[in-house]
Amino acid sequence: MDPLIFLLVIGGAGAIGFYMAWSIGANDVANSMATAVGAKAITFKQAVIIAGVLNFVGAVFVGSKVTETVSKGIITTSGIDNHVLLLGFVASLLAAAIWVTLSTWREMPISTTHSIIGALIGFGIIAGGTSAVAWGKVGSVAASWMLSPVFGCILAFFVFKIIVKTIFAKDNPVSAAKIVGPIIFGFTAFLIASSLFLKTALSENYGFSDTDGLIIATVVAIIVVLIGIVLLRKIEAKSDEDHAAYSAVEGIFRKLQVGTSCYVAFAHGANDVANAIGPVASIIPLAQGIGLGPEIEVPIWLLALGGIGISIGCMTWGRRVMRTVGSRITNLTNTRGFSVDFGAATTVLIASKLGLPVSTSHTVVGAVIGVGLARGLEAVDLSIIKKIVVSWLLTLPIAAGTSITIFLLLRAIVG
Repeated sequence: MDPLIFLLVIGGAGAIGFYMAWSIGANDVANSMATAVGAKAITFKQAVIIAGVLNFVGAVFVGSKVTETVSKGIITTSGIDNHVLLLGFVASLLAAAIWVTLSTWREMPISTTHSIIGALIGFGIIAGGTSAVAWGKVGSVAASWMLSPVFGCILAFFVFKIIVKTIFAKDNPVSAAKIVGPIIFGFTAFLIASSLFLKTALSENYGFSDTDGLIIATVVAIIVVLIGIVLLRKIEAKSDEDHAAYSAVEGIFRKLQVGTSCYVAFAHGANDVANAIGPVASIIPLAQGIGLGPEIEVPIWLLALGGIGISIGCMTWGRRVMRTVGSRITNLTNTRGFSVDFGAATTVLIASKLGLPVSTSHTVVGAVIGVGLARGLEAVDLSIIKKIVVSWLLTLPIAAGTSITIFLLLRAIVG
Protein backbone atom coordinates (compact mmCIF):
# COMPACT_ATOMS: atom_id res chain seq x y z
CA MET A 1 0.00 0.00 0.00
CA ASP A 2 1.19 3.51 -0.83
CA PRO A 3 2.66 5.18 2.31
CA LEU A 4 0.34 8.19 1.99
CA ILE A 5 -2.74 5.99 1.65
CA PHE A 6 -1.51 3.88 4.57
CA LEU A 7 -1.23 6.97 6.77
CA LEU A 8 -4.70 8.12 5.70
CA VAL A 9 -6.17 4.71 6.50
CA ILE A 10 -4.50 4.50 9.91
CA GLY A 11 -5.38 8.12 10.68
CA GLY A 12 -9.02 7.57 9.73
CA ALA A 13 -9.21 4.32 11.69
CA GLY A 14 -7.56 6.00 14.69
CA ALA A 15 -10.10 8.84 14.54
CA ILE A 16 -13.01 6.39 14.41
CA GLY A 17 -11.46 4.38 17.26
CA PHE A 18 -11.14 7.57 19.29
CA TYR A 19 -14.79 8.38 18.53
CA MET A 20 -15.81 4.89 19.69
CA ALA A 21 -13.74 5.34 22.87
CA TRP A 22 -15.45 8.69 23.48
CA SER A 23 -18.84 7.02 23.02
CA ILE A 24 -17.89 4.26 25.48
CA GLY A 25 -16.81 6.86 28.04
CA ALA A 26 -20.04 8.82 27.61
CA ASN A 27 -22.30 5.77 27.98
CA ASP A 28 -20.43 3.34 30.22
CA VAL A 29 -19.20 5.83 32.82
CA ALA A 30 -22.62 5.25 34.39
CA ASN A 31 -21.52 1.67 35.17
CA SER A 32 -18.90 2.85 37.63
CA MET A 33 -20.00 6.17 39.04
CA ALA A 34 -23.77 6.53 38.64
CA THR A 35 -24.60 4.88 41.96
CA ALA A 36 -22.08 7.02 43.84
CA VAL A 37 -23.55 10.19 42.32
CA GLY A 38 -27.14 8.97 42.78
CA ALA A 39 -26.44 8.25 46.45
CA LYS A 40 -24.69 11.62 46.80
CA ALA A 41 -21.40 10.08 47.89
CA ILE A 42 -19.61 12.31 45.37
CA THR A 43 -20.61 15.09 42.99
CA PHE A 44 -20.94 14.64 39.23
CA LYS A 45 -17.79 16.70 38.64
CA GLN A 46 -15.79 14.54 41.05
CA ALA A 47 -17.26 11.39 39.46
CA VAL A 48 -16.24 12.17 35.89
CA ILE A 49 -12.73 13.22 36.92
CA ILE A 50 -12.20 10.04 38.99
CA ALA A 51 -13.76 7.82 36.32
CA GLY A 52 -11.77 9.49 33.56
CA VAL A 53 -8.44 9.06 35.33
CA LEU A 54 -9.08 5.47 36.45
CA ASN A 55 -10.43 4.41 33.05
CA PHE A 56 -7.24 5.75 31.47
CA VAL A 57 -5.00 4.03 34.04
CA GLY A 58 -6.88 0.75 33.66
CA ALA A 59 -6.71 0.92 29.87
CA VAL A 60 -2.98 1.64 29.70
CA PHE A 61 -1.59 -0.48 32.54
CA VAL A 62 -3.88 -3.53 32.62
CA GLY A 63 -5.43 -3.69 29.16
CA SER A 64 -2.09 -4.36 27.46
CA LYS A 65 -3.06 -7.34 25.29
CA VAL A 66 -6.01 -8.62 23.33
CA THR A 67 -5.46 -12.33 23.90
CA GLU A 68 -8.62 -13.62 22.32
CA THR A 69 -8.99 -14.26 18.61
CA VAL A 70 -9.59 -11.27 16.39
CA SER A 71 -12.81 -9.45 17.27
CA LYS A 72 -13.62 -12.03 19.95
CA GLY A 73 -14.09 -14.81 17.39
CA ILE A 74 -17.44 -13.48 16.16
CA ILE A 75 -16.52 -13.86 12.48
CA THR A 76 -14.22 -16.27 10.64
CA THR A 77 -11.64 -14.10 8.89
CA SER A 78 -9.71 -16.81 7.05
CA GLY A 79 -11.98 -16.88 3.99
CA ILE A 80 -12.32 -13.12 3.61
CA ASP A 81 -9.98 -10.91 1.56
CA ASN A 82 -7.76 -8.56 3.59
CA HIS A 83 -9.07 -5.51 1.73
CA VAL A 84 -12.65 -6.51 2.54
CA LEU A 85 -11.68 -7.16 6.16
CA LEU A 86 -10.16 -3.70 6.45
CA LEU A 87 -13.34 -2.03 5.17
CA GLY A 88 -15.42 -4.31 7.39
CA PHE A 89 -13.58 -3.42 10.58
CA VAL A 90 -13.88 0.29 9.78
CA ALA A 91 -17.60 -0.09 9.06
CA SER A 92 -18.18 -2.14 12.22
CA LEU A 93 -16.34 0.30 14.45
CA LEU A 94 -18.19 3.31 13.03
CA ALA A 95 -21.59 1.58 13.17
CA ALA A 96 -21.11 0.58 16.81
CA ALA A 97 -19.96 4.08 17.76
CA ILE A 98 -23.00 5.68 16.10
CA TRP A 99 -25.43 3.39 17.97
CA VAL A 100 -23.70 4.02 21.31
CA THR A 101 -23.85 7.78 20.67
CA LEU A 102 -27.56 7.66 19.82
CA SER A 103 -28.26 5.58 22.94
CA THR A 104 -26.32 8.05 25.09
CA TRP A 105 -28.32 10.92 23.57
CA ARG A 106 -31.47 9.04 24.60
CA GLU A 107 -29.93 8.52 28.07
CA MET A 108 -30.11 4.72 27.74
CA PRO A 109 -27.34 2.45 29.15
CA ILE A 110 -26.42 -0.20 26.56
CA SER A 111 -23.62 -2.71 26.05
CA THR A 112 -20.76 -1.42 23.92
CA THR A 113 -19.55 -5.02 23.61
CA HIS A 114 -22.86 -6.10 22.11
CA SER A 115 -22.78 -3.09 19.79
CA ILE A 116 -19.42 -4.19 18.38
CA ILE A 117 -20.62 -7.80 18.10
CA GLY A 118 -23.78 -6.74 16.27
CA ALA A 119 -21.78 -4.62 13.86
CA LEU A 120 -19.35 -7.48 13.18
CA ILE A 121 -22.23 -9.87 12.55
CA GLY A 122 -23.67 -7.51 9.93
CA PHE A 123 -20.35 -7.15 8.14
CA GLY A 124 -19.60 -10.88 8.42
CA ILE A 125 -22.91 -11.90 6.80
CA ILE A 126 -22.34 -9.58 3.84
CA ALA A 127 -18.65 -10.45 3.40
CA GLY A 128 -18.76 -14.22 3.93
CA GLY A 129 -22.38 -15.29 4.32
CA THR A 130 -24.05 -16.72 7.41
CA SER A 131 -21.36 -19.39 7.69
CA ALA A 132 -18.78 -16.66 8.41
CA VAL A 133 -20.49 -15.89 11.73
CA ALA A 134 -19.68 -17.97 14.83
CA TRP A 135 -23.30 -18.40 15.88
CA GLY A 136 -22.33 -20.39 18.98
CA LYS A 137 -20.43 -17.39 20.29
CA VAL A 138 -23.33 -15.12 19.39
CA GLY A 139 -25.67 -17.46 21.28
CA SER A 140 -23.55 -17.24 24.43
CA VAL A 141 -23.60 -13.45 24.19
CA ALA A 142 -27.39 -13.47 23.81
CA ALA A 143 -27.65 -15.75 26.86
CA SER A 144 -25.63 -13.22 28.84
CA TRP A 145 -28.42 -10.67 28.26
CA MET A 146 -30.45 -12.70 30.72
CA LEU A 147 -27.75 -14.17 32.96
CA SER A 148 -25.75 -11.07 33.88
CA PRO A 149 -28.60 -8.72 34.87
CA VAL A 150 -30.49 -11.52 36.66
CA PHE A 151 -27.43 -12.64 38.63
CA GLY A 152 -26.49 -9.02 39.40
CA CYS A 153 -30.07 -8.38 40.49
CA ILE A 154 -30.15 -11.41 42.81
CA LEU A 155 -26.73 -10.73 44.35
CA ALA A 156 -27.41 -7.02 44.98
CA PHE A 157 -30.83 -7.93 46.45
CA PHE A 158 -29.29 -10.33 48.98
CA VAL A 159 -26.35 -8.05 49.84
CA PHE A 160 -28.75 -5.22 50.69
CA LYS A 161 -30.97 -7.59 52.68
CA ILE A 162 -27.91 -8.77 54.65
CA ILE A 163 -27.00 -5.14 55.44
CA VAL A 164 -30.55 -4.47 56.58
CA LYS A 165 -30.68 -7.60 58.77
CA THR A 166 -27.21 -7.34 60.31
CA ILE A 167 -27.13 -3.56 60.79
CA PHE A 168 -30.39 -1.63 60.45
CA ALA A 169 -32.53 -4.25 62.22
CA LYS A 170 -30.29 -4.18 65.33
CA ASP A 171 -31.05 -2.16 68.46
CA ASN A 172 -27.83 -0.19 67.95
CA PRO A 173 -27.21 0.05 64.16
CA VAL A 174 -24.02 2.11 64.55
CA SER A 175 -22.37 -0.48 66.82
CA ALA A 176 -23.47 -3.24 64.45
CA ALA A 177 -22.02 -1.31 61.50
CA LYS A 178 -18.68 -1.06 63.33
CA ILE A 179 -18.55 -4.88 63.46
CA VAL A 180 -20.10 -5.78 60.08
CA GLY A 181 -18.57 -2.84 58.17
CA PRO A 182 -14.89 -3.88 58.45
CA ILE A 183 -15.79 -7.47 57.49
CA ILE A 184 -17.62 -6.25 54.39
CA PHE A 185 -14.74 -3.85 53.66
CA GLY A 186 -12.25 -6.71 53.89
CA PHE A 187 -14.29 -9.07 51.70
CA THR A 188 -14.68 -6.36 49.09
CA ALA A 189 -10.93 -5.70 49.16
CA PHE A 190 -10.30 -9.44 48.73
CA LEU A 191 -12.49 -9.52 45.61
CA ILE A 192 -10.83 -6.43 44.16
CA ALA A 193 -7.31 -7.72 44.79
CA SER A 194 -8.24 -11.15 43.43
CA SER A 195 -9.56 -9.61 40.23
CA LEU A 196 -6.26 -7.81 39.73
CA PHE A 197 -3.87 -10.66 40.53
CA LEU A 198 -5.61 -13.89 39.43
CA LYS A 199 -5.04 -14.80 35.77
CA THR A 200 -4.75 -11.21 34.53
CA ALA A 201 -2.24 -9.33 32.40
CA LEU A 202 -0.97 -7.68 35.60
CA SER A 203 -0.19 -11.03 37.23
CA GLU A 204 1.47 -12.28 34.05
CA ASN A 205 3.65 -9.17 33.77
CA TYR A 206 4.94 -9.58 37.33
CA GLY A 207 5.03 -13.39 37.39
CA PHE A 208 2.41 -13.90 40.11
CA SER A 209 0.95 -17.41 40.41
CA ASP A 210 -2.63 -18.03 41.55
CA THR A 211 -1.30 -18.89 45.01
CA ASP A 212 0.62 -15.60 45.12
CA GLY A 213 -2.52 -13.78 44.05
CA LEU A 214 -4.63 -15.37 46.79
CA ILE A 215 -1.97 -14.59 49.42
CA ILE A 216 -1.77 -10.96 48.30
CA ALA A 217 -5.58 -10.68 48.27
CA THR A 218 -5.81 -12.18 51.78
CA VAL A 219 -3.15 -9.83 53.17
CA VAL A 220 -4.87 -6.85 51.58
CA ALA A 221 -8.21 -7.95 53.05
CA ILE A 222 -6.74 -8.27 56.56
CA ILE A 223 -5.11 -4.85 56.33
CA VAL A 224 -8.37 -3.29 55.14
CA VAL A 225 -10.31 -4.94 57.99
CA LEU A 226 -7.85 -3.52 60.54
CA ILE A 227 -7.97 -0.08 58.96
CA GLY A 228 -11.77 -0.26 58.94
CA ILE A 229 -11.87 -1.10 62.64
CA VAL A 230 -9.64 1.88 63.46
CA LEU A 231 -11.52 4.34 61.25
CA LEU A 232 -15.00 3.30 62.37
CA ARG A 233 -14.14 3.22 66.07
CA LYS A 234 -14.71 6.95 66.53
CA ILE A 235 -17.97 7.19 64.57
CA GLU A 236 -21.02 7.77 66.75
CA ALA A 237 -24.60 8.84 66.07
CA LYS A 238 -25.18 12.50 66.90
CA SER A 239 -28.24 11.57 68.93
CA ASP A 240 -30.17 8.51 70.06
CA GLU A 241 -32.85 9.04 67.40
CA ASP A 242 -33.31 6.43 64.67
CA HIS A 243 -32.66 9.00 61.94
CA ALA A 244 -29.28 9.94 63.44
CA ALA A 245 -28.24 6.28 63.65
CA TYR A 246 -29.39 5.72 60.07
CA SER A 247 -27.37 8.73 58.86
CA ALA A 248 -24.27 7.53 60.71
CA VAL A 249 -24.49 4.09 59.07
CA GLU A 250 -24.98 5.64 55.64
CA GLY A 251 -21.90 7.77 56.28
CA ILE A 252 -19.89 4.63 57.00
CA PHE A 253 -20.88 3.11 53.68
CA ARG A 254 -20.32 6.35 51.76
CA LYS A 255 -16.55 5.91 51.78
CA LEU A 256 -16.76 2.25 50.82
CA GLN A 257 -19.10 3.03 47.95
CA VAL A 258 -16.63 5.50 46.47
CA GLY A 259 -13.97 2.78 46.67
CA THR A 260 -16.08 0.15 44.91
CA SER A 261 -17.08 2.68 42.24
CA CYS A 262 -13.40 3.42 41.63
CA TYR A 263 -12.73 -0.31 41.24
CA VAL A 264 -15.46 -0.64 38.62
CA ALA A 265 -14.05 2.36 36.74
CA PHE A 266 -10.54 0.89 36.75
CA ALA A 267 -11.80 -2.51 35.60
CA HIS A 268 -13.95 -0.91 32.93
CA GLY A 269 -10.98 0.89 31.41
CA ALA A 270 -8.95 -2.33 31.42
CA ASN A 271 -11.67 -4.43 29.80
CA ASP A 272 -13.76 -2.23 27.51
CA VAL A 273 -10.97 -0.23 25.91
CA ALA A 274 -10.58 -3.22 23.54
CA ASN A 275 -14.04 -2.48 22.15
CA ALA A 276 -12.68 0.78 20.81
CA ILE A 277 -9.09 0.07 19.83
CA GLY A 278 -9.22 -3.69 19.24
CA PRO A 279 -10.60 -3.26 15.70
CA VAL A 280 -8.07 -0.47 15.06
CA ALA A 281 -5.28 -2.85 16.10
CA SER A 282 -6.68 -5.29 13.51
CA ILE A 283 -6.73 -2.63 10.81
CA ILE A 284 -3.01 -1.79 11.17
CA PRO A 285 -1.61 -5.17 9.94
CA LEU A 286 -4.31 -5.29 7.25
CA ALA A 287 -3.28 -1.87 5.94
CA GLN A 288 0.35 -3.04 5.96
CA GLY A 289 -0.60 -6.09 3.92
CA ILE A 290 0.58 -8.46 6.67
CA GLY A 291 -2.77 -10.04 7.42
CA LEU A 292 -4.16 -11.19 10.74
CA GLY A 293 -2.69 -13.71 13.16
CA PRO A 294 -4.63 -15.54 15.87
CA GLU A 295 -3.71 -12.90 18.44
CA ILE A 296 -3.16 -9.17 18.28
CA GLU A 297 -0.89 -7.18 20.57
CA VAL A 298 -2.12 -3.64 21.03
CA PRO A 299 0.57 -0.90 21.02
CA ILE A 300 0.77 1.22 24.17
CA TRP A 301 0.06 4.40 22.18
CA LEU A 302 -3.18 2.88 20.92
CA LEU A 303 -4.21 1.94 24.45
CA ALA A 304 -3.44 5.51 25.52
CA LEU A 305 -5.55 6.84 22.64
CA GLY A 306 -8.46 4.67 23.76
CA GLY A 307 -7.97 5.65 27.40
CA ILE A 308 -7.95 9.36 26.55
CA GLY A 309 -11.08 8.96 24.42
CA ILE A 310 -12.92 7.16 27.23
CA SER A 311 -11.82 9.85 29.71
CA ILE A 312 -13.05 12.70 27.50
CA GLY A 313 -16.33 10.86 26.93
CA CYS A 314 -16.76 10.59 30.70
CA MET A 315 -16.17 14.28 31.21
CA THR A 316 -18.32 15.62 28.37
CA TRP A 317 -21.46 13.51 27.98
CA GLY A 318 -21.26 11.14 30.97
CA ARG A 319 -24.03 12.94 32.85
CA ARG A 320 -26.79 11.73 30.50
CA VAL A 321 -26.73 7.98 31.16
CA MET A 322 -25.54 8.53 34.72
CA ARG A 323 -28.84 10.28 35.43
CA THR A 324 -30.82 7.23 34.31
CA VAL A 325 -28.84 4.59 36.20
CA GLY A 326 -28.20 6.69 39.30
CA SER A 327 -31.63 8.13 40.02
CA ARG A 328 -34.41 7.20 37.59
CA ILE A 329 -34.65 3.44 38.12
CA THR A 330 -34.90 3.62 41.92
CA ASN A 331 -33.86 5.93 44.75
CA LEU A 332 -30.33 5.13 45.93
CA THR A 333 -28.69 5.66 49.32
CA ASN A 334 -25.07 4.80 50.14
CA THR A 335 -25.91 1.31 51.45
CA ARG A 336 -28.03 0.65 48.37
CA GLY A 337 -25.36 2.05 46.08
CA PHE A 338 -22.72 -0.13 47.73
CA SER A 339 -24.98 -3.18 47.25
CA VAL A 340 -25.28 -2.34 43.55
CA ASP A 341 -21.52 -1.94 43.07
CA PHE A 342 -20.78 -5.08 45.06
CA GLY A 343 -23.35 -7.15 43.17
CA ALA A 344 -22.30 -5.90 39.76
CA ALA A 345 -18.53 -6.11 40.32
CA THR A 346 -18.77 -9.61 41.81
CA THR A 347 -20.98 -10.81 38.94
CA VAL A 348 -18.57 -9.50 36.30
CA LEU A 349 -15.60 -10.95 38.19
CA ILE A 350 -17.12 -14.43 38.45
CA ALA A 351 -18.25 -14.37 34.82
CA SER A 352 -14.79 -13.30 33.67
CA LYS A 353 -13.14 -16.16 35.55
CA LEU A 354 -15.66 -18.60 33.99
CA GLY A 355 -15.08 -17.17 30.53
CA LEU A 356 -18.71 -16.02 30.15
CA PRO A 357 -19.34 -12.97 27.95
CA VAL A 358 -21.33 -10.52 30.07
CA SER A 359 -22.14 -6.83 29.80
CA THR A 360 -21.17 -4.49 32.61
CA SER A 361 -24.05 -2.19 31.62
CA HIS A 362 -26.61 -4.98 31.83
CA THR A 363 -25.19 -6.21 35.13
CA VAL A 364 -25.24 -2.78 36.80
CA VAL A 365 -28.81 -2.11 35.69
CA GLY A 366 -29.85 -5.54 36.99
CA ALA A 367 -28.16 -4.81 40.32
CA VAL A 368 -29.94 -1.45 40.61
CA ILE A 369 -33.25 -3.23 39.98
CA GLY A 370 -32.38 -5.83 42.62
CA VAL A 371 -31.78 -3.17 45.28
CA GLY A 372 -35.04 -1.50 44.29
CA LEU A 373 -36.95 -4.77 44.56
CA ALA A 374 -35.51 -5.31 48.04
CA ARG A 375 -37.78 -2.45 49.08
CA GLY A 376 -40.79 -3.66 47.06
CA LEU A 377 -41.86 -3.54 43.42
CA GLU A 378 -43.31 -0.07 43.84
CA ALA A 379 -39.77 1.26 44.49
CA VAL A 380 -38.75 0.50 40.88
CA ASP A 381 -39.77 2.69 37.91
CA LEU A 382 -40.97 0.00 35.49
CA SER A 383 -41.38 2.48 32.62
CA ILE A 384 -37.64 3.21 32.68
CA ILE A 385 -36.87 -0.52 32.85
CA LYS A 386 -39.04 -1.11 29.78
CA LYS A 387 -37.17 1.54 27.78
CA ILE A 388 -33.79 0.12 28.81
CA VAL A 389 -34.75 -3.46 27.86
CA VAL A 390 -36.03 -2.28 24.47
CA SER A 391 -32.72 -0.52 23.82
CA TRP A 392 -30.88 -3.75 24.72
CA LEU A 393 -32.98 -5.80 22.29
CA LEU A 394 -32.41 -3.28 19.50
CA THR A 395 -28.63 -3.15 19.92
CA LEU A 396 -27.62 -6.18 17.81
CA PRO A 397 -29.99 -5.69 14.84
CA ILE A 398 -29.48 -1.93 14.58
CA ALA A 399 -25.69 -2.17 14.90
CA ALA A 400 -25.70 -4.97 12.30
CA GLY A 401 -27.90 -3.04 9.88
CA THR A 402 -25.85 0.13 10.24
CA SER A 403 -22.63 -1.82 9.72
CA ILE A 404 -23.99 -3.40 6.53
CA THR A 405 -25.01 -0.01 5.18
CA ILE A 406 -21.66 1.62 5.93
CA PHE A 407 -19.73 -1.38 4.57
CA LEU A 408 -21.67 -1.34 1.27
CA LEU A 409 -21.10 2.42 0.94
CA LEU A 410 -17.37 2.07 1.62
CA ARG A 411 -17.07 -0.80 -0.86
CA ALA A 412 -18.92 1.23 -3.51
CA ILE A 413 -16.66 4.24 -2.95
CA VAL A 414 -13.29 2.51 -2.45
CA GLY A 415 -13.94 -0.58 -4.56
